[in-house]
Amino acid sequence: MTDLNPTPVPATLVAIDIAKHRHEVLIEAAGHQRRRRLTVLSSKADHDRLVETLMAYGGPVLIGFEATGDYHRGLAYRLLSAGFELRLISSVALARTREALHNGWDKNDPKDAQVILHMLRIGATQRYVDPLAAGINDLQELSKTHEAISKTKTETWHRILTHYLPLYFPEIERFAGNSRSDWFLALLERFPTPSGIMALDRDSFVQEAWPVIGRKVSKARLLNDIYETARASTALPVAQESAAIIMFRMVLAEVRSLIRQRDQIEKLADAMLTDHADYQRLCTIPGIGPIHALTILAEAGDLRRFGHHRQFLKFCGLDLATRKSGTFRGRTKLSKYGNARLRRALWMAAQVAARQRDNSFRDKLGRYTARDRFDADLRRKAVTALTAKMARVVHAVIKGGAEYRPFFERPAPGGRTSLCVGREGAQATL
Repeated sequence: MTDLNPTPVPATLVAIDIAKHRHEVLIEAAGHQRRRRLTVLSSKADHDRLVETLMAYGGPVLIGFEATGDYHRGLAYRLLSAGFELRLISSVALARTREALHNGWDKNDPKDAQVILHMLRIGATQRYVDPLAAGINDLQELSKTHEAISKTKTETWHRILTHYLPLYFPEIERFAGNSRSDWFLALLERFPTPSGIMALDRDSFVQEAWPVIGRKVSKARLLNDIYETARASTALPVAQESAAIIMFRMVLAEVRSLIRQRDQIEKLADAMLTDHADYQRLCTIPGIGPIHALTILAEAGDLRRFGHHRQFLKFCGLDLATRKSGTFRGRTKLSKYGNARLRRALWMAAQVAARQRDNSFRDKLGRYTARDRFDADLRRKAVTALTAKMARVVHAVIKGGAEYRPFFERPAPGGRTSLCVGREGAQATL
């Protein structure tokens, strides 16, 4: 959300260009002709010195900075704890403003501090929400760690499917199931090649593999099928003690470790958020599970700070933008100038909701693609519309303070959509 109101004149304006080891600070005090320039190191002593310097001016102090990685977090929290008002400067807006003011694309830290000061003066800033002060720092760490582990697990899983299995046991891939099938990985870790299985007779293999695969329907038939598959395998004749198989087992152990870490994070998140009212409301929405709810709360914080759902859509990058100049009009599409992780979580939730039965998301997808259900471009637009609808429903449920109440959308006479009375219909329509 951008604050375009002019900054009050009596306020002392402070522009900070954030870097890893040192920050350039430019101070414009009310009633002073000359600006003051400081260099603040990333140390507690320099942070305290900056706070003392700013407090000496008296009156309101408005501080603006451009986020650079996570290097701004320590200084921002220190300034926020001292009672100063902080504003965030958009990186895109800063680059465009610098080019306009200096008629060039070159940049340096002192120049960026001047541009930040100019943007503070005209009010082209955004509200800064500190995760630690807002109480969502733990949720953010859980969400980001879960995403990092899930990505690593998926990459390693694909490496198993595309490299190791085609070489050492290609036929067993049909038993893989989904990536959460730990029994399959445990079986591969014990029997990475068909030769390991064929070294035993059928009964001995079944007896040894029985506790490995856990509880299964038709367990004996499954193990017999695996044994027959190993008998007719075209795998490379590699010895069990070879370095290649040792590497294969090492990768399998890594995937199983990542699965355990991911499950541990999910249990921890569920335990932390069990009594969280917003978390419980989000989980009532079709397509939103514990991880999606965690991501929404971690990335968006308190959604009540968005006065209208359009502000939340813009925060997610789901607002529409069109390039126009004179008689030229470009295509209207998503701006994507927003939180990418939040946008992805809403998109995935919309995909899941559209596959479920008897909800307005599935009904909307059907109406949107009724013209041509095999048109990939039309379906992509439909899923985008569902993502925006999911964002509006999330905002309505949290802001309204009530659980999701499903209803059915039916076409009304005249081709318009009749919306039943409900929280989703009141605030989450297209």
